[in-house]
Amino acid sequence: MASPRIPAPLPAPSWGTLTPMAHLELKPKRDVSSFRKLAIGSWATAYDPTVYGTLTVRMDAALAWLDAFHQRTGVRLTATHLVIKAVGEALRRCPDANALLRYQRIYLRQRITVCAVLPGADQRGLTPVRIEDVDAKSVHALALEVESTAARVREGRDAQVEQGRRLLERVPHLFLNRFTGLVSFLTYTLNVDPSWLGLPRDPFGSAVVVDVGALGLETAYLPLAPFTRVPVFLAPGAVREVAVVEEGRVVPGHVMNINASFDHRFLDGYHAGVIASTLREMLEHPEEAFGPPPDAPPAASR
Repeated sequence: MASPRIPAPLPAPSWGTLTPMAHLELKPKRDVSSFRKLAIGSWATAYDPTVYGTLTVRMDAALAWLDAFHQRTGVRLTATHLVIKAVGEALRRCPDANALLRYQRIYLRQRITVCAVLPGADQRGLTPVRIEDVDAKSVHALALEVESTAARVREGRDAQVEQGRRLLERVPHLFLNRFTGLVSFLTYTLNVDPSWLGLPRDPFGSAVVVDVGALGLETAYLPLAPFTRVPVFLAPGAVREVAVVEEGRVVPGHVMNINASFDHRFLDGYHAGVIASTLREMLEHPEEAFGPPPDAPPAASR
């Protein structure tokens, strides 16, 4: 009886030359900005306890006030400057909203610092501008500080911002979440001065205002960045002309959306109401809120 034939073994694959079929054709992005790395490192998941809302305000009086201010002083203010100042006043009126969470307890801040985020002029991304004691500064002084600080950041002359960017460039992508969590723990939970990392003591402040109107957006809802411990993010949109009802008549008017994101763990409808009413009051009645536009300075002083 003939013995059964045993098939010859298949040749072993040459793993050195085998190229697996990729599902997608992908290429890693090399020039990742520091803001994009912070965003990646901030969220481990998309879950957050955020409440979103939009406040629509009339801007006709504010636009006339801004134009008169520019004509008399030569300084060009924007609606975002008014929003920053109004946020500072709102947090002064509602100190419970000027707070952060540490050890699952609410701690009230003793100063009002606002981080304004302006569109960048290049691929480096957005331009952060940190302003302390917003409630104690005039809108004129605030605008000059925003302009000078933004120029330093965009030109790479802000030492702390540049040191922070260089630090982020050295952090491997795999450890971004742990890095931002560690910085947040040291800076806010332990209240340790992070200047040794190249960061200011309170880098993001009490509230963040992002000028999405400069990007042509009317409405945009910002996600809260957990590592910043900021409970209020505001996004003033582009001013647009619409039909409005005024004394029973339909007339053309200008409005602006102010889009808000709140941390609902310790801010609720009361806090949102105070902030919203303050913003509406100051933007719709700018002369009462910010004073009349100053007279033009003498030509020599200009």
